[in-house]
Amino acid sequence: MTPTRPLGELEAAVMNHLWSGRDGEAKAVHVSLGKRRGITLNTIQSTLKRLFEKGLLARDKVSHAHVYRPRMTREEFHRGLLDDLVRSLMHGQGETFVAAFVDVTERAGPEHLERLEALVAERRRSLERGQR
Repeated sequence: MTPTRPLGELEAAVMNHLWSGRDGEAKAVHVSLGKRRGITLNTIQSTLKRLFEKGLLARDKVSHAHVYRPRMTREEFHRGLLDDLVRSLMHGQGETFVAAFVDVTERAGPEHLERLEALVAERRRSLERGQR
């Protein structure tokens, strides 16, 4: 499950910390993120719990503490978030959305437009073979 809206600033920082493979115990996250931001350990613990309740983190009880880990990769999360956004924006406006997406891709650089063309061609070949 991915949220239908982007993460808050602290939630994103915590997820990036965990996606980087660093320690998922609240005290370690606090040392890495909280101290320099002036955030308390309780705030970090609450953020970890909220991300767990959203289904983004799994946790294990180790001694007296929970150790958190991502339930999905950064790429899976972003893909799900983008999928939710695209579905909500395309509602009845597929042609407009596709044109806007191509425009944004072109502005990102010709290499991105070429990559998009390659992905579309690859998808067409898969569909012709009856795969997805």
